[in-house]
Amino acid sequence: MQEPEFTETKSTDTTVSDINAQTGTITKLQPPAQSQDQWLKYGEQISSFLATLPEYVTSFFNQYKQPLVSVGLIVGAIVTVKVLLAILDSLNDIPLVAPTFELIGIGYSAWFVYRYLLKATTRKELTTEITTLKSQVVGKNAP
Repeated sequence: MQEPEFTETKSTDTTVSDINAQTGTITKLQPPAQSQDQWLKYGEQISSFLATLPEYVTSFFNQYKQPLVSVGLIVGAIVTVKVLLAILDSLNDIPLVAPTFELIGIGYSAWFVYRYLLKATTRKELTTEITTLKSQVVGKNAP
């Protein structure tokens, strides 16, 4: 008589879980396959990278300061314009605000033309004001 090739056995995992279910205890996990030395090595590599990270960032910023500032200013200007346009669009949706702003703009334009553009003396006054403002902004005396 031949013995069967495969014998049916119960796995120890199911018997342990059955015992745990009856007694209410929790089984301990097996220790990790990787040794603690490997984890310490990874930790040392990460800590050395994090220790030198501020030096990398400051050297990068010092090397590319001008382009970074320019890109930051451009992005800031774009965001500011978009926010301003969104605010103006929301104000235009409020009844009577858009026509009021139009009347204020027309009134200011009429006052500006009356005040500065009708007479030759006031036009000279406007050019001197623009010249002084330009010299204040640029920092040198404009002709």
